[in-house]
Amino acid sequence: MMSSALHGVTALGIPDLLQSGPRNVADLAAATGSNEDALYRVMRALASEGVFSESSLRTFSQTAMSEMLCANSPNSSRQMVLWVGDPFHLEVFSAMSHAIRTGETVCEKTHGLPCFDYLAKDNRIGDIFNDAMTGFSKGIIAATLDAYDFSWLAGKTLVDVAGGHGMVLTEILKKYPTARGVLFDLEHVVSGAQPRIASLGLQDRCTTAHGDFFRAVPEGDAYVLKHIIHDWDDAKAATILRNIHSAARPSAKVILLECILAPGNDPGFIKWLDLEMLLLPGGRERSEEEYRKLLADAGFKLTRLVPTKSPICVIEAVREN
Repeated sequence: MMSSALHGVTALGIPDLLQSGPRNVADLAAATGSNEDALYRVMRALASEGVFSESSLRTFSQTAMSEMLCANSPNSSRQMVLWVGDPFHLEVFSAMSHAIRTGETVCEKTHGLPCFDYLAKDNRIGDIFNDAMTGFSKGIIAATLDAYDFSWLAGKTLVDVAGGHGMVLTEILKKYPTARGVLFDLEHVVSGAQPRIASLGLQDRCTTAHGDFFRAVPEGDAYVLKHIIHDWDDAKAATILRNIHSAARPSAKVILLECILAPGNDPGFIKWLDLEMLLLPGGRERSEEEYRKLLADAGFKLTRLVPTKSPICVIEAVREN
């Protein structure tokens, strides 16, 4: 219920309309073409959870939560809310019991195709997903660049495997002006990255390539994968890493930007993200030892774990043979 309510007001742009100050719900309904009574009831419920504040009768103002839902907010959560609360996503999670009984992914059951095949076919939901991942990457890469020094990339080529619209790679290249990059993903995905690369003036140092990482990846001195390995089971994740090993130059580094599962009962975002992996792509979140073994089996030695201020940890590994 909370996800649907957040999605509804975010899609209407209600948080953005409150940036200039408190507004009566009648004004908000008129500005968004909404039913005033329905909008009020939804905002009242969200205000009870701290998303808005009903400062006087039927008049609402922003809180720190709703400020994060604005399109122009630093590290905005707007695109992620539009993804998580989309009817597609909610329908997938409605089939949780099927996943529990069978261990299978459920997108095939709810939408007739595996997750990534469906995202490629349905332009609307595919765009929502890619925008959410780009927004998520923005916060992650800022935290990563604060915590991890990429200066060893000087004069080298970094391949961003399944890099989407290039948020991670372009931010690294901006900070390290002697590094070069290759953005690698499916053809329909990397085509959406060209405007960003050009707008940042990186076209001389950043190229794109497309293909299937289960078959091959471009040659490089280093590889970065943000939330890619967690999308796949151990067998498929090992295939990706072995393909990187085959293409990598001697002593190449692999940088995985992933969450690390900790033992015990402590609450955490990672354990819920693991359910997303269970239902949608069929992957999983992993512990440090599970990543160490996965990398070793593909010919890499895990050399460092660098925590960041985000949920992501920088997992550094080096090609051994």
